[in-house]
Amino acid sequence: MSAHAAETTFPPDSFYDTGEHHPQNGTMLGFWLYLMSDCLIFAVLFAMYGVVGANYAAGPGPKDLFDLGLVAVNTSMLLLSSITYGFAMLEMARGRQNAVLGWLAVTGLFGLAFVGLELYEFNHFIHEGAGPQRSAFLSAFFALVGTHGLHVSFGIVWLVVLMVQVRKMGLTEPNRRRLACLSLFWHFLDVVWIGVFTFVYLMGVLR
Repeated sequence: MSAHAAETTFPPDSFYDTGEHHPQNGTMLGFWLYLMSDCLIFAVLFAMYGVVGANYAAGPGPKDLFDLGLVAVNTSMLLLSSITYGFAMLEMARGRQNAVLGWLAVTGLFGLAFVGLELYEFNHFIHEGAGPQRSAFLSAFFALVGTHGLHVSFGIVWLVVLMVQVRKMGLTEPNRRRLACLSLFWHFLDVVWIGVFTFVYLMGVLR
């Protein structure tokens, strides 16, 4: 090897770019794709309930189990949580960190109330002998409503993590993007629950 070749050096950036690559709106696009995949999951669960939701196996049906008053209270908890999250997003646009944290805390409390009432309902059904193994109707019911409840529970954990990040780092651009993603997720769960309330509870009692 010649001395000239041995002494030839290349700058460190000749073969790769060390800069950060984050396409504009890439996170939001990816999150919309995730929500569409979640839509497919709930669509399958709704379809399953539609097929087997009338198979009671001589067991209790919707009229025997559902308490529309309790479900209405639970629905109001989730709808109110969506409103308070909207207030948090408005305060984020104004740059008011403490107000954002306050509204997020209220949102989390409404979410916890929703999950708590749902767990109470599940426990009551199981105590009455109407567990998921009792009939195809109850299997489909627990699968659909339970999957939604798990999503809300995950959303609450995500909410708490974001509150800690906002408290430590402020309303930075990444935190604003994360809050926007959680907003989409939270409102998506609201829309799904309206479908559950109408298709499962209301139509089940009126059937």
